[in-house]
Amino acid sequence: MGKFMDVAANRDYSKEWQAPGSFPWIFQRPKEPIAQREISVRDNYIRCAKGQQPYWMPAYFYESNIVWPDAMEEHPVPEVDGYDWWGVYWMMVESAGGMITKPDTRTITDFAKWKEEVEWPDLSLVDFKTDGQKIQQMLDPERPHIYECVEGIFERLHEMIPFEESLMAFYEEPELLEEFFQKMADYKIESTEKVLKYYGRVDGVLYHDDWGTQRAGFFSNEMFREQIMPATKRFLDYLKSKVEFIELHSCGKNIQYVPMMLEMGIDMWTPQLFINEPDYLHATYGKEMTFTFPLMLDPSWQETEIREAVRGFVDHFGENGRVMCWIMTENFNAEQEAIARDELYHYSLAYYNKLYGRE
Repeated sequence: MGKFMDVAANRDYSKEWQAPGSFPWIFQRPKEPIAQREISVRDNYIRCAKGQQPYWMPAYFYESNIVWPDAMEEHPVPEVDGYDWWGVYWMMVESAGGMITKPDTRTITDFAKWKEEVEWPDLSLVDFKTDGQKIQQMLDPERPHIYECVEGIFERLHEMIPFEESLMAFYEEPELLEEFFQKMADYKIESTEKVLKYYGRVDGVLYHDDWGTQRAGFFSNEMFREQIMPATKRFLDYLKSKVEFIELHSCGKNIQYVPMMLEMGIDMWTPQLFINEPDYLHATYGKEMTFTFPLMLDPSWQETEIREAVRGFVDHFGENGRVMCWIMTENFNAEQEAIARDELYHYSLAYYNKLYGRE
């Protein structure tokens, strides 16, 4: 057992490990129950994610619970500067609100030597059972439970070696790259099995793999289809057999990959803000895929203006029943958010009752 896996194997998972204020810590916090709704919050969320005529438009994040295991050390635990169980060194960047790998990180000397040098985590050594019991206590049974599956198949490659070398492997070592991605898919399936076994009900999986820059995807569509899709689809096919829906987190202007996202069975995508055009996505793919789009509340808005903005959002994006509303305020204004959520529920409920003939 390597030194990084040794730390993970000997951690007391009955304790809370994440640093207060970090994303894992925020995601793990218990949420107040949601008042009685027309149907359960869980069932309505799944309806929206799968395009099955929801009763109201979900308020993204607020209406779900995230399953973020402390036992899955894809990042350092706690989430401060340090090593994950692959031996990758991570640094917290406060201005970005998250972690990045240390520049020029290298856990293998050369990609061509990954079979000899990559130290794969031995999951049998980790106390998922105790961690799962702890995490389950913080989950609301009325909300959908979504496993946050971070560090996707491509991301893990460029976390082990410099990014430019990862891209060169697509050209120089395509067969060896395919073997790596398929081996990583095996690992993703094995690790997800632990979550499904020990963390209670899991309704959906939020799979992370960033595929683009602010201008376009990293890969041509042909390269994506030939070298990213096969292993990714195999993992997603496994997920489809186990959970109700798959959501994708993929930063970058990745509109070009939406047809292939659909082929791989992805139900829902939360596109990176401000660089992917909501109107285009809604008009082009809105009947086939669920999207989360932001509703930005101006800090000067009073209740009347907030409610008017929410109604406009529903009128604009509600027609297919496949949009969730991500209510955003400056400095997490709880009062503005509460008003917006109230209007979102009541107005979209009436909207969908009329749309689907439930009146």
